[in-house]
Amino acid sequence: MALTIPALAAIPAVAAPAPVTAQGAATDASVTPDPLTNLAHLDFLGDTVTPAEQAGHTTYRLAEEPDLGVLWTYADRRDGGVYERVGGGAYDAGTNTWGQGAFNADDLSRAAVVYLRHWQLTDDAASRDHAYQLLRALTYMQTATGEDAGNVVLWMQPDGSLNPSAEPVELPDPSDSEESYWLARTVWALGEGYAAFAEVDPEFAGFLDDRLDLSLTALERDSLSRYGQWDVADGARVPGWLIVDGADATAEAVIGLAAYVGAAPAAPRTDRARTDLTRYAEGIAAMSAGDASSWPYGAVLPWTHSQSMWHGWGSQMAAGLARASQVVDSPALLRAAVKDAAVFTPYLLTATGPINGWLPTPSDLTQIAYGVDSRVQSLVAVADATDRPGLDQLAGIAASWYFGANRAGTPMYDPATGRTFDGLNGDGVVNQNSGAESTIHGLLSMLALDARPEIAALAQSATSLVTQDGVQVIEAETATVAGGALVVTPTSAWTGESLWSGTLLELSTGARASWTVPAADQPRFVQPVVNLVPDRHSARLDWASGRTSLGQVDSGSGGDQGVTDAPGALKPVTLRRELPAGATALSVTVRGRPTVPAQVDDLLLMPRVSRLVLDGPDGSTALLRNAGSRPEVATLVLPAGGDVVVRTYDSRGTLCRETTASGTSISVSVLAAGFTVVTPAPAS
Repeated sequence: MALTIPALAAIPAVAAPAPVTAQGAATDASVTPDPLTNLAHLDFLGDTVTPAEQAGHTTYRLAEEPDLGVLWTYADRRDGGVYERVGGGAYDAGTNTWGQGAFNADDLSRAAVVYLRHWQLTDDAASRDHAYQLLRALTYMQTATGEDAGNVVLWMQPDGSLNPSAEPVELPDPSDSEESYWLARTVWALGEGYAAFAEVDPEFAGFLDDRLDLSLTALERDSLSRYGQWDVADGARVPGWLIVDGADATAEAVIGLAAYVGAAPAAPRTDRARTDLTRYAEGIAAMSAGDASSWPYGAVLPWTHSQSMWHGWGSQMAAGLARASQVVDSPALLRAAVKDAAVFTPYLLTATGPINGWLPTPSDLTQIAYGVDSRVQSLVAVADATDRPGLDQLAGIAASWYFGANRAGTPMYDPATGRTFDGLNGDGVVNQNSGAESTIHGLLSMLALDARPEIAALAQSATSLVTQDGVQVIEAETATVAGGALVVTPTSAWTGESLWSGTLLELSTGARASWTVPAADQPRFVQPVVNLVPDRHSARLDWASGRTSLGQVDSGSGGDQGVTDAPGALKPVTLRRELPAGATALSVTVRGRPTVPAQVDDLLLMPRVSRLVLDGPDGSTALLRNAGSRPEVATLVLPAGGDVVVRTYDSRGTLCRETTASGTSISVSVLAAGFTVVTPAPAS
């Protein structure tokens, strides 16, 4: 199945409210309960159903326990702080149904993981019961017989009836006709469920084992049947056996498989699960690309059909690789995970934070808990696998988003109620709804923090965003143009694999364009975002600053289209030379006689040393990241004085130096392709 556009977590318009409400409570932001995890709002989203008999669907002890535990999809905030539980799509009051449904398998699986992890962390009996009931409902939504056995229906209505063909249409349709994101997440929950229940309830664990085995049967007849098949995506070699062609979806299944294999080393079905786990992890690792100064900056890309897209939501690829490397004893899998965690994440945090979409420019600046939690989970998983404290520090900085260190300056998680807001828009407006997905991922982050007090302390010590200086975007169409240069509006912003940021600049024979950009006190990498097409009669774009040549880009250097939906790849190309400190002039001249005009969307200017500065009641926190090939010394201005601890890490997150400093302006060393973290010194 091929995606047509990246799926973003959006709250639909609400046609009618459901009758159940919860009253909001004012909280004192200066008082943080201990522990951070509060399941009250997740419990509020819970409900029970007693479904009528439906062919192909049953679950554990259904005759003896006909009620199933479920979870409402959305909770929309009304006047007075009241939250109403609602389903997805248009509501029909006459039938009490929603166009999509009230409950969905994606949220049931991930909520089950929340309760499982809380039970294991705290030994809370109520969380064990919630996990048990949600796993029963999830397996009820799994098709147990027929040609689609093992796949999962996504939506359920308030009366427990399944809705395999939702409105608006989702792929696959029907939702259990092929493998899917919700099948991957079902595997995640089943694997962690088996690991949790194996000793305390072997009978239920055996049932979960059976359903996980059924899931693997479905995966093996679909994506895993293509194991070893390599496809081409705009010239890049990509694995052909990932779930729905996604490293993102596959990573969540891998987390569950790793939990299962780790808990059942001698079980009869472990060899099968271990083989499938290893094969999927190999495919995820193959999606790693770039380095500190070149796209995608060390990240594991999420989708085999695009070399031009990375998204924050569901980006647990490093977490999946780290967990897999531990249980199958494969250090090779860790290389891509470490690169994603220690090279890409510092770039992301200093440039934009975990936004929804780099496509390949930072086009969708929305931030949601699913994206933040994916960073936190990946960092702590890789830190656990490598014992590298720098990754724990990055996790604390990433998690500070929940406590106010974001562009709105607003706490996104409320420990007093357990609510996580549904997102932060690009303009800084907070979406104050609190649906299942945001609640779930906020709680998964809090569970990770509760298990790691030092990370929690760092996350809570930073409550405001002061500086974020990692990339500057210059729209190409703002240039002064001459010759064969035209500003063009594409027929569609979405190319099928990436996103034009608006209008673009087309450059034909003899074209020239120039920009005046803001000055900077350090050199910057210049990355024109060019549509690279396979064309031997292409344009050579000569880039310069005044009389200084910065390098060339061949617009025809794109590879074979392969499985992608567009013949070119919109990619940032790093020029050979940096823009010197203080320089403000940029220009491009077209050489050659191209048969097709070169298309330039944006210019990305990346400081050699980028920085993120946060502040809080205990002092300042900062992250500096070096994109260059040699160590640098940077002057860092902190909003608060006092003593700080400066820790310098290499590109693998290994601590290389620890010093102390004092004052509001300090000198900081940053290693090549590495990062440095500055934190308030402990109180004496």
